[in-house]
Amino acid sequence: MILPVVDHELKEVALSDALPRTAAFFSEDTPLKRAEEYGGRPYERREQQTEMACAVAEAFQNGRNLLVEAPTGVGKSFAYLVPAIYHAKAMHQCVLITTETINLQEQLAKKDLPLLQDLLDVEFTFAIAKGRSNYLCKRRLALAAGSHRDEILPADAPVNELQNLMDWARTTHDGTLSDIPFRVNPHLWTSVCCETSTCLGPKCLNFHSCFYWRARHSWDKADLLITNHALFFTNLKISRIEEQENCPLPEHCAVVFDEAHTLEDNAANHLGLHIYSSAVRGTLNRLFNPVSGRGLLMKPGEDSMQVRNSIANAHEALTDFFAQFDETLDKSPEQTFRLSQPGRFRDLVSDNILDVETIARTYADNQDDAGFRLELEAQLEHCMSYREELDQFLNMSLPEQVYWVEGHKSGFSRMRQTELASAPLNVSELLHDLLFDSGKPIILTSATLAVHGSLTYYARRVGFHGGEGLILDSPFDYGKQVRLYLTKDMPQPGEREFNDAAAEKIRMFVEKTNGSAFVLFTSYNMLKYCSDRLSRGFLSKGINLLVHGESLSRSAMISEFKKVKSSVIFGATSFWTGVDVPGDALSNVIITKLPFAVPTHPLIQARCERIQRLGGNPFGDYSIPDAVLKFRQGIGRLIRSKTDTGIIVVLDPRIMTKSYGRSFLESIPSCPIEHF
Repeated sequence: MILPVVDHELKEVALSDALPRTAAFFSEDTPLKRAEEYGGRPYERREQQTEMACAVAEAFQNGRNLLVEAPTGVGKSFAYLVPAIYHAKAMHQCVLITTETINLQEQLAKKDLPLLQDLLDVEFTFAIAKGRSNYLCKRRLALAAGSHRDEILPADAPVNELQNLMDWARTTHDGTLSDIPFRVNPHLWTSVCCETSTCLGPKCLNFHSCFYWRARHSWDKADLLITNHALFFTNLKISRIEEQENCPLPEHCAVVFDEAHTLEDNAANHLGLHIYSSAVRGTLNRLFNPVSGRGLLMKPGEDSMQVRNSIANAHEALTDFFAQFDETLDKSPEQTFRLSQPGRFRDLVSDNILDVETIARTYADNQDDAGFRLELEAQLEHCMSYREELDQFLNMSLPEQVYWVEGHKSGFSRMRQTELASAPLNVSELLHDLLFDSGKPIILTSATLAVHGSLTYYARRVGFHGGEGLILDSPFDYGKQVRLYLTKDMPQPGEREFNDAAAEKIRMFVEKTNGSAFVLFTSYNMLKYCSDRLSRGFLSKGINLLVHGESLSRSAMISEFKKVKSSVIFGATSFWTGVDVPGDALSNVIITKLPFAVPTHPLIQARCERIQRLGGNPFGDYSIPDAVLKFRQGIGRLIRSKTDTGIIVVLDPRIMTKSYGRSFLESIPSCPIEHF
């Protein structure tokens, strides 16, 4: 087959050309009609896609911000990528594309952008930007494999894994964790990955072949740079307090946030404090682990015993320090509580950490091996950072922040780690100034941003201004593709009988579709209760039950769900969003409860108090619209293409019995309803 020739030698793109070129690309004679010839999907023209693309191009051209709800099926990726490419070429500077999930990043980098390189009338480059710790450091790997192996490698890291890493390092192109074809002990990876505190930059002998710096160089040359929300906000945080040259991301002329429904939570998370008991203990163990007898300070020396005693004392002090919080957590069924004033808890550990720093610094200064000395100094930097953050937390010294303590368990694990956290309450004000007043066009898009057909709630929460909002119609026919099941007769979620009744309805509806179902929960406790009740019965019916928090990771669960017929996933919060299973594998989504945020969680509590202080109604102005958006995300798992069909089941009777239930029903596409 002779493929049509694409002329890449056209004159440079001028800013005034971006909008007409975008409109021409999505015209009746769009190059996307040739997508199949280049390995793409068959093209279906969608007016919504053209409308969004032209709106994005116009926002870029006029230097305005834009907020777009683009339902699944619109083709929003191409709708922002094409104008972003033209804008980057016109401005001679990159456009950042930032997403929440790895799946979307891979779709952009492996499918959409390579296809556009074949179809578009201009040449462009792109790259993926990952956080520094995703990259292997060749210098640290050599150090770990050399004479300091016993001090650097954790006791639980098998020797063969280190050899596997060394073999892989000789053949890998990008040197990132996601490229490794075998499992790597996380403690081993921490010992050999790239870190700011251990990086020598241009002074390193491996600088010119360094995976991270080679990637950074490609970021600087890229027209489009694909990154994630976490790295973007890390970059934003650094840019507030340091020079631009210290920021990981290059200068850019515009930003597109896809999956923007998580923007507020990402900003709050990365502009606050997060101190984990396991992380502080891990830093001390890197210096010396009293249990294994290994660590950077394990070799005998003049001051080694003093150093080890100092670290042992710090370990004891750390245990006593976090025991203060654990004692209060044990009394809280939600495993969280809020700090309302400074001084409630004593700093029992910072002096001990300072002792470790003082003695270990002397030890480090006496080391002849510069690389090994750098490893020591990096851990001391971590110690200094923890002391500073502990002081900020205990004294609540960061302005306009809420402070809380939270106990975390991994799935159904009994092991708990304690988190000391804070987050800014004025996220909307921060983003108003730092993001939307930056002088660069900011595009926000997601499948679910509107409540009651309005973007006002979302715009207010993230501080959006300086632009317009656009809500696109869905290209799907929900009236023919979906049937919604509702009830008034279930017990209320707060009643003791609810879990038993819910388990019975879950069994009934999962058997109705012979699996092929997502059951979405708002808490692990209910998820665990229902899985215990139903697992044996599902097994007898040949239904493969996959339970969130057990042996498989989230991505492994999705993979098995797609491969094994008659599967059902019991999923908690992370399964409500960012999961794409088109086709027959998924034909049933069961919502167990309306996804209201836990009102007693300190962050939610503080946000509601702030709304009340400003004269608003916390339940109406925050709790309901926040839950509606999450509900829409959950509902959105079902229909991913024009040929998908299925049922949605809502077990929570409040959607029918409470006045606010209408807010949920009016925020989803109209479809036939049956009552059970």
